[in-house]
Amino acid sequence: MVVAFFVSQLIGVYLAGKVLLPAANSSTVGDIFFLGSSDGTIVSVSIIISCVILMLVSIMIIRLKGGEVRRYLALNQFSLATGMALLGILIVFMIGSQALTYWLDANPSAFVDPLYQSVSSVWLLILALVIIAPIYEELVFRGLLWSAIAEQFSSPYINERSAQRGAVIASIVTSIIFAIIHLQYGLYEISTIVVLALIFCYARIKSGSLLLPILLHILNNGVAMWQYLSQVA
Repeated sequence: MVVAFFVSQLIGVYLAGKVLLPAANSSTVGDIFFLGSSDGTIVSVSIIISCVILMLVSIMIIRLKGGEVRRYLALNQFSLATGMALLGILIVFMIGSQALTYWLDANPSAFVDPLYQSVSSVWLLILALVIIAPIYEELVFRGLLWSAIAEQFSSPYINERSAQRGAVIASIVTSIIFAIIHLQYGLYEISTIVVLALIFCYARIKSGSLLLPILLHILNNGVAMWQYLSQVA
């Protein structure tokens, strides 16, 4: 799935670039990737393409394993109390992260600059980064990968301690991988992403649902985008 994650992004950039770049027919594959990866419109469309690809791949893998998609991805309802509790944890994290970012004089949103400046519509960029990206990232990392790793490290004779061990290992492994794939960030940003990913994993565990991490991820990205747009406006 990690390989599929990267491949889907490459396919997305190539297809979007092939259609949207003015001189795509006379451009090499390398040119399309080079120009497309910094173009806000192409990156936004590529994120949507990647989302569709990863959804199809996830469904295919789960069915090949003989699993049931809704159960394996934990597409369940969650209680309002659990949702509010995790929302509170996320807000505390965002406040602490913002304070630390200000103190260190870091600029974690710098990678958005070329995308914002070149996108055809800022709403397309918002759709891609705030809504679509969190959906497929949670689908892969707190969905399919998390479930697969958790079951590998749980005993065939499931008991509470075994299930907890699988959940902890799955949370640590997927959070580290999730942070590492964000190559556009520096060491400080990657370390905060690990913490953020662990919060999403905790939300998955406490709620028994992937829907809560998705909503929290959308909220986190939405706040980050709102802060960015308020600075550049």
